Amino acid sequence: MFPALETELKQQTLPDPYEDFMYHHLQYYGYFKAERGSLPNSATHQHVWKNNPRYLLSGSFGETADLIPDPLQKEKHLWPTCLSSTVHRQIEAVNRDSLMLSSPLLKSRQLLHDDLGEVNSRLREPRDLFAFFSSSGPLQAPRWPIECEVIKENIHHIVPTEDSYFTSSRVGGKRGIIKELAVTLQGPEDNTLLFESRFESGNLQKAVRVNTYEYELTLRTDLYTNKHTQWFYFRVQNTRKDVTYRFTIVNLLKPKSLYTIGMKPLMYSQLDASTHSIGWRREGDEIRYYRNNTEDGQQPFYCLTWTIQFPHDQDTCFFAHFYPYTYTDLQCFLLSVANSPVQSQFCKLRTLCTSLAGNTVYLLTITNPARTPQEAAAKKAVVLTARVHPGESNGSWIMKGFLDFILSNSPDAQLLRDIFIFKVVPMLNPDGVIVGNYRCSLAGRDLNRHYKTILKESFPCIWHTRNMIKRLLEEREVLLYCDLHGHSRKSNIFLYGCNNNDRKFWLHERVFPLMLSKNAPDKFSFHSCNFKVQKCKEGTGRVVMWRMGILNSYTMESTFGGSTLGNKRDTHFTPEDLKSLGYHVCDTLLDFCDPDRTKFMQCLAELKELLQQEIHKKFKELGQDMDLEGSWSDISLSDIESSTSGSDSSLSDGLPVHLLNTADELNQKKKMYKKKKRKPLQSRKQRNKQYQKSNLMQESKLTEDAPEGAGFASTLQKQPAFFKNSENTSSSMMKNEKPRLNELNGRDKGTSLGPSKMTTLILTKNKERMQREKPGFTVSCSPKRNTNPSQEPAPDTKPNWSRNRYPATKGGRTTAVVYPSLHIYTYP
Repeated sequence: MFPALETELKQQTLPDPYEDFMYHHLQYYGYFKAERGSLPNSATHQHVWKNNPRYLLSGSFGETADLIPDPLQKEKHLWPTCLSSTVHRQIEAVNRDSLMLSSPLLKSRQLLHDDLGEVNSRLREPRDLFAFFSSSGPLQAPRWPIECEVIKENIHHIVPTEDSYFTSSRVGGKRGIIKELAVTLQGPEDNTLLFESRFESGNLQKAVRVNTYEYELTLRTDLYTNKHTQWFYFRVQNTRKDVTYRFTIVNLLKPKSLYTIGMKPLMYSQLDASTHSIGWRREGDEIRYYRNNTEDGQQPFYCLTWTIQFPHDQDTCFFAHFYPYTYTDLQCFLLSVANSPVQSQFCKLRTLCTSLAGNTVYLLTITNPARTPQEAAAKKAVVLTARVHPGESNGSWIMKGFLDFILSNSPDAQLLRDIFIFKVVPMLNPDGVIVGNYRCSLAGRDLNRHYKTILKESFPCIWHTRNMIKRLLEEREVLLYCDLHGHSRKSNIFLYGCNNNDRKFWLHERVFPLMLSKNAPDKFSFHSCNFKVQKCKEGTGRVVMWRMGILNSYTMESTFGGSTLGNKRDTHFTPEDLKSLGYHVCDTLLDFCDPDRTKFMQCLAELKELLQQEIHKKFKELGQDMDLEGSWSDISLSDIESSTSGSDSSLSDGLPVHLLNTADELNQKKKMYKKKKRKPLQSRKQRNKQYQKSNLMQESKLTEDAPEGAGFASTLQKQPAFFKNSENTSSSMMKNEKPRLNELNGRDKGTSLGPSKMTTLILTKNKERMQREKPGFTVSCSPKRNTNPSQEPAPDTKPNWSRNRYPATKGGRTTAVVYPSLHIYTYP
C-alpha cells in the first residue's frame, strides 16, 4: 500500500539488536537510573513514549509496529506520518540519550508523580499492554476471511440528530485483483444501475435486471451456512432522478415480517448528506412481503418488493435493513474514549479475546476509583453485551446511548459509577459484523445458542465472556446482566427474563422491566415481556447467566420497526430513539437500587395484581371459574406465559462447520470398524438353529472317536443345566468342550429349547448311529422302556455312578445337580 515507505523500512537496520532489545525491555518494565529531581513527570514521559515512531500501535493490545517484515502487517497500519528512516533514527537517538543521560540512579518509572514531584504509591499500568489507542496511533483494520473480496473505499455515513468453512483471515480480505463489476456502462446515456456490497457489513450476492427499471436482488446467506437471509446493506450508483425503480429481494426466509405492517427500508443519499446533512431515512412505496411461488420441495422463500425514486441524477445511494453500525464505527468511538483525559480515568479498555478472524473483542470496565478497599469490595457489578447477532445493529445503538450517558459528567452517571462496576462487551461477534452476516459467526453457528460450550477455540467470544462473568461472580454480586438484540416480528422494545423459583424473590425479576416501562412509556412495552425458560433456549446468554446465579438476567429485544405506544405510536425508531433507551436503562438502575424501597414495593404490588388478572383471564378462556384468594401464588408462572417468538434458530445447529468434516470422518471410521469386527445380527430363531446344528455335529464326531463310557460322560458334560459348575479333569476331550458349552450357556439364554429337550435330541441321534454300527446294543432314552422292573431304581434315588469315572467336585464348589426324571440304561 505504501511502496516508498516499504523501501525505507527495508533499508533501516539496527546498530545492536541485543542492546536495542534490552533497552526497550527495561523501558517497558520501568527500570531506569534517575535523580528524584530529574525524574520526568508522567505526562511528559507518556508524551515521549507515544511519539516514539518505533512504537506506532497496531490497534491490538501489546503489539508494536517495530520493523514489520510482513507486508500484510504493514497494510494494517494507517501511518499518521511518513517520516524517512533517517528522521526516525534521529528522533529515537535523541529520546534514548535524553532519558539515559538523566538517569544515574535506580528508580521505577511505574510510580505516578504529581506536579510537585511527590511520589504517589499507586502504580501505573504497563503501557504497551493496555494503552492500545493513541491520538497519533492507527486503528486496527478489520480482518476479513480470505475468501471475501473487499473494495478499497472507506464507507462512512453521517447520522442525523434525529459450506465451506472458515480457515484464515487477513486485512483487506482476498489477495489479488478485485473483480470488476459484471456490468460496464456503455456511455453517459446508459441508465443501468451499478450495485456493490463488498464493504464492511455489506450484504448482497447478486442483482439481476429484469426490466428497464426493475431489479431482482439475491442476498448472501451467512458465511459457511445456507440460511439466515434477513440483513441487507448495499450501494447503488448511476441513479436517475424522477424515475420509479422497483427492487425485489427474492430469497428471504422468515414467513412473517414487520414489512407487512408498514415498516420501510432505509435509504442514504451521499449528495443529500454532503449538501443538506440528511442521513439515513425511511423510503419506499408499494411495499409488499409475500411468499415465493416456487414449489420444489425445498424451504420456501419470501420476497420483499418496493419502489423508489432517487432524489438526484448520478448519485450514490445505499439501502439497508436497519441503521448500520460497523466494527470501524465502534473502534472510532473507543478511540475517542481512550483519548479523552477525563473518560479514560474511569473507563479502562481491555482485550477480552480475539475472534476466529483475529479481530479484537473489546471489554470496557467502567467505575470510579474507590477510596478504600472496603468500598471497592462492596460494589456490585452490572454486565451488558451486544451484537452477538451481527445483523441486529439496533443493539449497538442502544449500547452507544448507554455508554454516552455512563461516561458523561452527569451527577446520575457519577453516582452510578460510584456504586457499580460496569463490565461492557459492545460487540461480541465482530467477524459477523464485518462480513455482513445476519445471525452467525465464522463458525457458521448462532453464538447465542452456545453459551454452555466447552469449545474455546471455535467460540472464543462466548467462552471468554462466560468465563469473565464466572470470575466476576466469585468476586462480587452481579446485580444485572443484559444482552442487547433486535427483533424482526414484534414492535416496541421489551425484555425476555427468567422466572424465579425461589419464593423469597418471587416476581422480583419482573420489577426492573416494569420500572423501565414507566421510565420509557412510549418505547418500552412491559406486556410484550416474557419470562418463560424454554428448553430450546438453554444455551442462550440469558438462561446460562441466570443458572449461574444472576437473578436479573435479560435479553433486551428492540424492534427493527417502530413503536405502537404513546407519542411514538406508528413511527419508526431512529438512532436517537434507541440511544435514549440507553439513558433510560441507567435511570432505571438508580430507581431499582434506591435505598428507599417505596418504588420497588409499589412495582411488586402492581405485578401481583397484574398476575392475578392474567390468571383469571386464562381460567376464563378455559371455561373454568376458580377462587384464587388463597392459592393463586402457587400456580407456576411458566404455565401462564406463552413461548417467546421471533427467533429462526431456536435450536443449536450442532458442531461448528469446520469440525463437521472431522466428525463425519470419525463416524465413517467407526462404521467400517464395526463392519469388520461384527457379523450381521441374526434373529433368535436363526441363532437357535445354528447352535443346534453345530452341537449335534460336534456331538456326533465326539461319540464316534470316544469309548462308550466316555460317550456317556461326554453326553452328561454337555448338559449345561446339569453340570454347569462341575470340573472334569479326566479327559482332554471334555476340556475342549468347555469353551463351546460356555458360549452356549451365555448366548442361548431365553431360547425355547430346554435342557431335557436338548438331551433327548442328542441321545436320539446317538441311538440311531449306534444301532447302525452295533446291532447288539440298544440305547433307551425313556425309563419306562425297561422290561425288567427289578433293575429299575427307586424314583428318588441317584444312579450309583463310579467315583473313578466321575470324580467329586472340588471343595467350595456347588455339587452337580441330577434330575431324577432322567434315567439312562444300557442293555446287552
